[in-house]
Amino acid sequence: MSATHYLQSLVAEDWYAATHHAFTNALADGSLSRNKMAGYLQQDYQFIEGFVRLLASAVAHAPSLADAVPGAQFLGLICGPENTYFLRSMEALEVPQTALPAPETIAFQQLMDQARRSGRYEIMLSVLVVAEWIYLDWASPFEDRADGLPFWLGEWITLHSGDGFAQVVAYLRGQLDQAWESLDDDARADVTATFTQAVRLERTFFDASLAGFTVAK
Repeated sequence: MSATHYLQSLVAEDWYAATHHAFTNALADGSLSRNKMAGYLQQDYQFIEGFVRLLASAVAHAPSLADAVPGAQFLGLICGPENTYFLRSMEALEVPQTALPAPETIAFQQLMDQARRSGRYEIMLSVLVVAEWIYLDWASPFEDRADGLPFWLGEWITLHSGDGFAQVVAYLRGQLDQAWESLDDDARADVTATFTQAVRLERTFFDASLAGFTVAK
């Protein structure tokens, strides 16, 4: 069993809840209200800056150029098509890009910042793997539905499914699997704690998204 599969097995209940969530099910079948999607996007967009900084730091800490290049390429995707998706979607939903961060948003922002400030490649990867692997897992079963949905729903699925995104997740997992092999018991415990917290926060964020964030007007 790979290290990332082992870590995933430790949080199986939260992982399943996050990847088979009523919120993402409603998003994928088109029944999610415009208001709930708008609130979700306003909160999720607040992760972009912290995620970019975390991913950039991980790229800087990669052990070789070959290890860094796929991360750098993914950085361009986040800053390009994904950022543009947010801007287009919020414009179409007629809401501003800014909103007061919800407690669930702040908690994940803080985790990303702590991982970045740790200066430890394996800790940064622990958060990045969770953030992207959970999205691949929930979105992939709905890939064939994307074209039939309004773009602010369908493109969110497309961005997180397909071979290209699967390769990103495989790269991040591979980096963490590789790093795990050289860690001592204390470092592995730190990775496990970070991975576990990230999964719990992802589930909590989807729970709050389903309940509905307050939409800034």
